[in-house]
Amino acid sequence: MTDMILHGFWRSSAAWRVRIVMGLKGLDRTDRTYRLRAGEQRSPDYLALNPQGLVPSLEVGGATLTQSLAICEYLDELYPEPPLLPADPIERAHVRAFSQAVACDIHPLQNLRVLRMLGQRGLDEDAASDWAREVIETGIEACSRLIAGRGGPYCFGDRITLADICLIPQLGNARRFGARIDFPRIEAVEAACNVLPAFAAALPARQPDAE
Repeated sequence: MTDMILHGFWRSSAAWRVRIVMGLKGLDRTDRTYRLRAGEQRSPDYLALNPQGLVPSLEVGGATLTQSLAICEYLDELYPEPPLLPADPIERAHVRAFSQAVACDIHPLQNLRVLRMLGQRGLDEDAASDWAREVIETGIEACSRLIAGRGGPYCFGDRITLADICLIPQLGNARRFGARIDFPRIEAVEAACNVLPAFAAALPARQPDAE
């Protein structure tokens, strides 16, 4: 098995997604961590690795991969068991759409970089937190509708998919901001995922750099 180095941060929901995937597939890794509030991800050495200055990055086989969804799909292609995307093309598109709703529409609007920009433009901490809370609540409510009526314990049935892997870290972010997440289908999926060892091991509080 190729040695892998995961560059991340204990509370980064994007890095959290990759940790879940690596746990589900039984992959070992070496962790390298960056204190985001201290700006360590903007160091010259890390920018040489990832010009965006974002986590996670995954070093594997002499290459550096960036963007959590791209990393997750790479790992799924290389280590196909258990699969993270359905075989049916329509269902696969539904799973990707849900995953992108979280990773592209909710998470970026409430991450540290955006909140800092809001502060630089005159919003105080309470106003910025209100912004994040509203973004999360409206996004999670929409996600709940995307999976309304679906059977099975997970977002899209009886198997874990990329949708669950994106949802659970976002719920962690929601709690940090006091956002409403009491949507029955969302709560049921979270409860089902939380009992799985790969999800439990990926929790931020269980990471070596947790503060």
